[in-house]
Amino acid sequence: MLSVLRNRTYRHLFAAQVVALIGTGLATVALGLLAYDIAGAEAGSVLGTALAIKMAAYVAIAPAIGAVADRLPRRVLMVSADLIRAVVALSLPFVDQVWQVYVLIFLLQAASAAFTPTFQAVIPDVLPAERDYTQALSLSRLAYDLESLFSPALAAVLLSWVTYNWLFLGTVAGFLASAALVISAVLPKPQTAPRGTGSVYAKATAGTRLFFAAPQLRALLVLNLAVAAASAMVTVNSVVYVRAHLGRGSADVSLALGAYGGGSMAVALLLPRLLERVRDRTVMLRGVLLLPLVFAGLGALTAVDTGSWRWPVLLLIWAAFGAACAMVLTPTGRLIRRSAPPAERTSAFAAQFSLSHGCWLLTYPLAGWLGAAAGLESAVAALGAIALAAGALAVWLWPGKGPVPLEHQHTCLHAHHPHLADAVRVPGGWRHSHVFLADELHAHR
Repeated sequence: MLSVLRNRTYRHLFAAQVVALIGTGLATVALGLLAYDIAGAEAGSVLGTALAIKMAAYVAIAPAIGAVADRLPRRVLMVSADLIRAVVALSLPFVDQVWQVYVLIFLLQAASAAFTPTFQAVIPDVLPAERDYTQALSLSRLAYDLESLFSPALAAVLLSWVTYNWLFLGTVAGFLASAALVISAVLPKPQTAPRGTGSVYAKATAGTRLFFAAPQLRALLVLNLAVAAASAMVTVNSVVYVRAHLGRGSADVSLALGAYGGGSMAVALLLPRLLERVRDRTVMLRGVLLLPLVFAGLGALTAVDTGSWRWPVLLLIWAAFGAACAMVLTPTGRLIRRSAPPAERTSAFAAQFSLSHGCWLLTYPLAGWLGAAAGLESAVAALGAIALAAGALAVWLWPGKGPVPLEHQHTCLHAHHPHLADAVRVPGGWRHSHVFLADELHAHR
């Protein structure tokens, strides 16, 4: 898997991703402590609102970035986003009002919503070979999982020497290092879309329309919802299960989250070779269909009040959640790359970023509010039902046969349009056939 790091451009971009993730992890720890200093016992409410603002920024900003991305150099866009994030992180230690935290969090996450989809759309151009790109996706999954383990540990070590405000400087350093690494990378020239300019609204919604145009991307929409249901249960209720349901110490919360990350990393390490022999559809659908089974096991565990065996079983369940989610998430980039033409990739990745976080915007509060108001059993039942329904719908939406050429007619393109190179003139337009592409040319053939 590490052989892909021989590519200098990808090596620099991957390093940029890693240092930015570490900086973000340090900021997460520091932000919790800052919220406690400002709001005291209401810190949980502040962080919950900040999380909602984060998701709202992702959902709203990513499509807008997709609309203007083709007008801006990708390097400039990513570096500008890193610099904005660095300035915001530098400002956080000086705030003393809750509303200031909310404003800065929105700016920070808006910049992340600009950086991440652009970064994801660059990687397929840097690594055009399918095998290399698959390895890059697995490395990216590993980076996210390792960050969730490494950043809290690093924060704990640093906090034994300095106050939490200094952690924000680590965040600033991470974003500045990311910007420097992006500058040092030689990015390939992006392919431009062979179509008219269109309105800003049309461009902002182009990625979403791509998702609704292709069956496999429509399936990806509900796959995102199933993953969001599982990850919300782990993220929101791990502390409730460990401290309240099992009566264990604070340190065991980190172990539970580590089990989730460990399951995800194990799958990420295995997938590159597996995907050489097995289709993306097979892996992703088996992953999503595993989630309801894991929820069923969690429901059985939740119904039991005593027994020392419950702790190792919870760790196994959390690891299974991580493995199943990784089976769905890791091949996602391959699916988008195959479904959208190169000129539409930024819009497609922006849509995936926005729509997937829209699912989390739904499931995060559901996991927290339902668990608090009606009990963990109700939260498990509701989120498990969402995962089951989403898995069944994904199987139905995603046809089992591979892509086949589709004969169709274009009525709105001029005779010298590049897309019509192999087309035949017919009354009312031009007719040809090819494997379906989820782009604007085929939204109105």
